[in-house]
Amino acid sequence: MNVLEALQERHCTRAYKPKAVDRETILKVLEAANNAPSWANTQPWEFYVAAGEPLVRLRERYLENLEKGISPNPDIPVPQSWPEEHKKRIFALGAERFAAMGIERENKEGRNEIYKNNFRFFDAPVVIFACLDQGLSPWSLFDMGLVSQSLMLAAQHYGLNTIPAILFAGYPEIICQELQIPDYLNIAIGIALGYGDPDNIQNKYLTTRRPIEEFVNLIGI
Repeated sequence: MNVLEALQERHCTRAYKPKAVDRETILKVLEAANNAPSWANTQPWEFYVAAGEPLVRLRERYLENLEKGISPNPDIPVPQSWPEEHKKRIFALGAERFAAMGIERENKEGRNEIYKNNFRFFDAPVVIFACLDQGLSPWSLFDMGLVSQSLMLAAQHYGLNTIPAILFAGYPEIICQELQIPDYLNIAIGIALGYGDPDNIQNKYLTTRRPIEEFVNLIGI
């Protein structure tokens, strides 16, 4: 698979087969991702990979927090508002996804079940938590985005699927306890990794992309 194929085929996978990913393949994906660029070669990323029993415990504790009504509180605060054009795309994504799954707007139970899937990590066999030192500036989050995209493209090469999700990092105190992550690290995001189930309805819907004429400005070309 070449880079263009990986870019075109990568999509957020929200349902996975109950098939384990072997240690060697996970390490190959991470080794490839480690080639991502970073500011002054700082390489600010630290990865904690959860699978097996540790991931089972994370899933159980996440669902318990959800049932108790404990709101997620990730280390990296989520935006409180969006520009109008961005907001339109967010609303369109939700409406199109629910429509593709046959869930009516008034079906709160169905919508809640979809939301709950985030706290199960979409039943992926592996979740990778990308962390960085708390003393770093927001600029290092750009590097974290680069290495995360590199990881997801490398996963495509090895026949794996992924989804990055901020809710995976929603309860950092639980993650730190279960994975023994030191206090000086912030958990930037979680990335599910596994073999996607192409027959699951959640994987049938793919988001659209804006035409490049909307966001590319060619000057002097």
